[in-house]
Amino acid sequence: MSARARIVGWMLLVVALALLISVFATWTIMLGRLQGQVDVELSNEKEKLATYIDKTVETTGTRDLGALLEGHLTFNVPDRYETFFTILDAKPHKRTFATPPDTLDSDPEFIAKLAAVDRPMYDWVESDAGRVRYAVFPVRSGAQRGAFVAAMFYDFRREDVVEAVQAQGITALVALAMAGGVGWFVAGRVLAPVRLVRQTAERISDSSDLTRRLDVPGNDDVAALARTFNHMLDRLERAFAAQREFVDDAGHELRTPITVIRGHLELMGDDPADRIETIALVTDELSRMNRIVDDLLTLAKSEQPGFIAMDEVEVADLTVSVLAKARALGERNWRVDEVADLSILADRQRLTQALMQLLANAFRHTAQGDLIAVGSAVRGAWVELWVRDAGPGVRPEDREKIFGRFVRAGSRHHEGAGLGLAIVRSIAEGHGGNVRVADADTGGALFTISIPLGAAPRVSPVYAEETS
Repeated sequence: MSARARIVGWMLLVVALALLISVFATWTIMLGRLQGQVDVELSNEKEKLATYIDKTVETTGTRDLGALLEGHLTFNVPDRYETFFTILDAKPHKRTFATPPDTLDSDPEFIAKLAAVDRPMYDWVESDAGRVRYAVFPVRSGAQRGAFVAAMFYDFRREDVVEAVQAQGITALVALAMAGGVGWFVAGRVLAPVRLVRQTAERISDSSDLTRRLDVPGNDDVAALARTFNHMLDRLERAFAAQREFVDDAGHELRTPITVIRGHLELMGDDPADRIETIALVTDELSRMNRIVDDLLTLAKSEQPGFIAMDEVEVADLTVSVLAKARALGERNWRVDEVADLSILADRQRLTQALMQLLANAFRHTAQGDLIAVGSAVRGAWVELWVRDAGPGVRPEDREKIFGRFVRAGSRHHEGAGLGLAIVRSIAEGHGGNVRVADADTGGALFTISIPLGAAPRVSPVYAEETS
């Protein structure tokens, strides 16, 4: 069974149950009220009788009970399914002119029972017309004894209730049918985006095409589901692209050292000196392969959501500590240009990794005693971290290409695999920023990482003295 049929089925079940409860409650309430209403109407006849007799005696002075009962029958017209008759001296006396469904006053036994009543009484009696609810009100005038009887043919009144409930039931069935039709239509419209999601997922599964996207307008939950599905496809597409790129890069870059290692191992002889030289060369190539794999893994992680772990970072402390770590690289004229005294939301470890990569890059392209400086400052809505050196610099036509993977461009000589600057760019972009290279004012290259500020900074630039 399709989801559409299940939804409509459950909806109709709920609606049918609600309508059934409504019809049953209406039936119960109306029947309960019917008997109370009948008793009230019968009780009103007692008041009418007393009022009529009192008024007639007062105006005419007559006390003849037969005349009083007959006059009241003439004056008081029964309602639908109602009949009145009188008893005088234990015998049937008069009946209303309208012929009732059953002539109750033609039963001698019933008349004798009513004539013996000495106070108002309400009771039920079975007749050819069904159950009858009646009230008998005894009346005396001198030696005359009589009674006024009001009878309500209850089953006829009950039939009216039945017809009303049946009409409600028919209306409920029509409403249920309409609800089913509307529900089927609405469920189709609502589930259409879900069906589109399923079909798109099937097409992607069949063709491995992650470029497909859903176009579902609106702001409801289904549209939100489609947008979430699109975001998932974006992440999957990036993940698969990163995976393919990782495999391509690894295959491309690792093929050469593997070939070199295999070739030297195959040609290695029994001479101890030759073995030592071959082992040293193989060890160096394996170390280079290890660095390449580590860099490729870092770049692959940069495509994942958890690559950047935001926390509060003191920019001044970050700037100074990075320079302190870089001094272990070797003898250079290390300097802190400027530091920004503020805290930002960033990943301290990743920023340290990026700056150390730039410092190591600057170290490789400078000589002993050359200047390498690091600094930080706030410029507008950005925090800038930079590394400058006195090396040969980067040609303008190569300043964008050098941030690509396995790129060794420009006048700067690269000893690595060409992944370091690509990692720096990934870290900068992971913070929502960017990295760029320009000529330093003092010559050489100036690499700058720009990170957007999350809040207004409290800036207090500090200038440090040159250190060596």
